[in-house]
Parts: sequence; structure tokens; C-alpha cells
Amino acid sequence: MTAAPAAPPVTRTARTWALLPALVVCGAAVLLFGVQVAWAGYATLAVGLVAAWVVERATGEHALLRDLGLIALGQVIISTISLEADISYANMALMGTVLGLAVAVPYVISRFVFGDRVIRFPWRTGHRWTPVQWSYLGLVVLLGWLILPFYFITSGVYTNWPTVTQPDEIARLFVGVNAVGIWDELFFIVTCFALLRRHFPDWLANCLQAIVFVSFLWELGYQAWGPLLTIPFALLQGWTFRLTKSLTYVITVHLLFDLVVFLVIVYAHLGVPPIFLLAP
Repeated sequence: MTAAPAAPPVTRTARTWALLPALVVCGAAVLLFGVQVAWAGYATLAVGLVAAWVVERATGEHALLRDLGLIALGQVIISTISLEADISYANMALMGTVLGLAVAVPYVISRFVFGDRVIRFPWRTGHRWTPVQWSYLGLVVLLGWLILPFYFITSGVYTNWPTVTQPDEIARLFVGVNAVGIWDELFFIVTCFALLRRHFPDWLANCLQAIVFVSFLWELGYQAWGPLLTIPFALLQGWTFRLTKSLTYVITVHLLFDLVVFLVIVYAHLGVPPIFLLAP
């Protein structure tokens, strides 16, 4: 008996009606976190999901509604709190809980309700990091050291983070900056990017996740001309994950960058540690 031919591989293309609802759902982040008009953001998400339902029924695009629905759900959960820097113990607990739910709830629904394995957390790939990857880590630190003081100090956005003088305040700022950095990769890369890659070419899925990523960072405090830095950073993180397939590696990149962010914020407020070229 001749075996049945294998099903042809799914071709992901940018020329698809699925792009319309995806742009609307991801663009809602600009309203939710950028301009911070919640009702407009929720209405935009609803329009995007209705459009996804229509496109899915009209074109047969598999799982479009549920994948965009998970991204929308994550955004709604995040939007229930303010993302402005507040390192009080109560707010850190609240923010940690809500951001944790924004990752956990879509994962649980995807894995145990829909039976998908799209959202994964590849901590170990079984491959050693290459010399190029190690060199890139050094480059990230060098570029952060050169660029971030100029951005934070000349734009004044360092004031979006509180002045810390006591050891426990400094520790909380360090933990907060780095915890959010880890979360960024869990939500924007291994959740949003992964779901979008099922429907679009990697470059387009990366651009779509960057819209949500950069909008979130704006409310977090990376304002003024911050998008000139956060847009390429979000795109590079998505592309780095595509190349390495390693969550551990992209988190390492992010934590090194955030280490410099933490040091610059403290330096801009207090003048220490004196390791940067630009005077506070």
C-alpha cells in the first residue's frame, strides 16, 4: 500500500488578511500603555478580535482568533495596574502578581485548554554558546555603558524612577529592574512572538511583538526619545531568540543591559558609581 503524501508545509506570508486583526490587537498596546486611554485600548482589542473571527471564518486561518485572544488577554491583565516605577513593598508584590498572571494565564489556556505547545520556555538548548554569542554579550554591556547615560541624563527620564539612598531601596530597585527584564522575555518573546510566528513570517511577527514591547516600556518609564532605543532593542531580542532558540540567552542579554540601566539610574540620582563618561 502506498503511503499517503505528507501534508504540504504551511506557508507564512505577510500578504494575508490575518495581518489586519494582528495589527489592531498589537496596536491596542499603544493606547493601553502608550497614551494610557484604557477604554480605547479595550475597544480596539475587541475590534481586533472580531476581525480575527471574521478572517478565520473567511480564510480558514487556523487558530488566529485564539492566538490573538491570548495576546489580548495578557494585555488586559497588565493594564489593570500602573506600570510607573514604584518600589514600595506593596506595589512590588502587586506588580509581580499581575505580571506573573499575564504570562501564566495565557500559557495555561494555550497548553491545557487548547492543547497547544506553541508557548514554551526553552531554558536549555543542549548547545554551548558560541564565541560570537559571548562576544555579543560584551558588546551589549559596552553599548549600554556608552549610550544609556546619555539617554537617561540628557532626557531627564531617570526621574521616572525613584531616588534610592538606603540599602534596602537600592536592593529593591535592583530586583525590580531585573525582574521586569526577565518578565519582558517571558511575555513579549516566548508568548507574543511565539504565537505570532504561527501566522506570519518571523520578521513580521517580530515587528508586531515589538509594538507591544515598546508600548509597555514607554509606560514603564522609557519615554522622551526612548523609542529610538527600545524599538531596536525589542527587535534585536526577538531576532536573537529566533537565531539562538534559547530563552536563557536572551534573558542573559536583557539582564546585562538592565544591570547598566540600574547603575545609570543610581548614578543619575546620586553621582555614584562614578564609572560613566557623562556627568550627572
